[in-house]
Amino acid sequence: MEPVRIPAAEAYRLVKTGKALLVCAYPDEAKCNTMKLEGGVSRTEFESRLPGIKKDQEIVFYCS
Repeated sequence: MEPVRIPAAEAYRLVKTGKALLVCAYPDEAKCNTMKLEGGVSRTEFESRLPGIKKDQEIVFYCS
């Protein structure tokens, strides 16, 4: 599936309603910590959760 850009308000709504997982796209943990958004997880945490994530789970990656 091709990535789709969505507005920040839509991403916020998806994350707040539990329909999407918010992931910081930076591989550097320190940079993720400085860019962390409410409800977001680092890429490292996301990768550790991969085995338990459903295939139809929406995932929103963010960076600035």
